[in-house]
Amino acid sequence: MASKKKQTTPTDDFSARGAPAPPTQKVFIQRDYSEGTQVRFQPKFPSELEGKIEREKFEYTLNTLNEVYAEAEKMSCSSCCEGCFACLTAYLLYCCSDTHFEKASSLTEMFLSSFLTLILICLQCLKKVAKFIIEQNERVYVPRGLLIIDPVERGLRVIEICIFSDNPASTPARNN
Repeated sequence: MASKKKQTTPTDDFSARGAPAPPTQKVFIQRDYSEGTQVRFQPKFPSELEGKIEREKFEYTLNTLNEVYAEAEKMSCSSCCEGCFACLTAYLLYCCSDTHFEKASSLTEMFLSSFLTLILICLQCLKKVAKFIIEQNERVYVPRGLLIIDPVERGLRVIEICIFSDNPASTPARNN
């Protein structure tokens, strides 16, 4: 009889993300609904991060995330045509061509019937955000004892930043 492995979610496995142990504190950056319902996060620098990361590095991360999500919600003539052509070709277009979103990180929803196109484009945006967050964690946050959790894992409601008591750079390597 085969034994079942315990499945963990990406947020449960902090060591796989370069973190030394579970976080001692979490900070949440809330969505900013002041300009409507588009995905945008509040630009406020949390007091809990004072002395842990430079304000400019935090603002760069937050502004980049907000820009990617803003680009994803823009509509253009080319993205509308792409959606129509994809629908007409039963989405075979995407087998031989990059989507507009892959080229310009732009999200469209011109026709309600092209729901699949919307899903494909959303996935490209999410991939770009996930890659950026991994890069920022590796270069900026983990060396400072912090870890950003992808907003998708929180339903695009918040950006979660985990704070660790020990700085990972000073933590001795563990034997596996």
